[in-house]
Amino acid sequence: MSLRQRSSVSVSNVNQPSTSDDNDEVNSLIKPSPNPPPKPTPNPSQGALYQALESTAHLANLLPTGTVLAFQILTPIFTKNGSCDAATGPMTIALLLVLAVSCFLASLTDSIKANDGQVYYGIATFKGLWLFDYTTAAASGLPDLTKYKLNFIDVVHAVLSVLVFAAVALRDKNVASCFYPKPPVEVQEVLDILPIGVGFISSLLFVVFPTKRHGIGYPVTRDK
Repeated sequence: MSLRQRSSVSVSNVNQPSTSDDNDEVNSLIKPSPNPPPKPTPNPSQGALYQALESTAHLANLLPTGTVLAFQILTPIFTKNGSCDAATGPMTIALLLVLAVSCFLASLTDSIKANDGQVYYGIATFKGLWLFDYTTAAASGLPDLTKYKLNFIDVVHAVLSVLVFAAVALRDKNVASCFYPKPPVEVQEVLDILPIGVGFISSLLFVVFPTKRHGIGYPVTRDK
């Protein structure tokens, strides 16, 4: 009897689990992990500046497609990637003036659809729409061109297009480095603030004074 009792006691001692180790593992699982460090909250002024810069970048969508494409391709070439000299400086100014005039004139252009579905482009005048290819368009059947006279909204959009182009050009790093490689603090502040203000006001006026024209560089989205 004594041997059996001792063997049973020994077996029971061997089979009994280690409660201390299990408790440590359970506690380690239950113990909450340390809280992650709080994320730095962005400065409100920095967030507003980032949104303004992002909106200024999207201002190029208000310009004619051909003008924006020419600006993006030719500006690095004319400015030598922002390193202008006595020759490339005046050439860059001439390029910007030509592109600005292109934005102004493109805002005065319009398109119509003839009876055969062909789209014809022209420029608005005080007497009506002057088509670039009038002889071919006249044979296809045209609507009344006097309905497309030049009006006040057209001039507003033309001026706003030039202002938007100026804002986009001033925000370009090649143009800024060309004319102001090491600007003073006051000039740098003007270059940072003025394009944003001009772009914001111009985009707001585009909404207040909408136009129904779809000229060169703009999509034709309605039947005329």
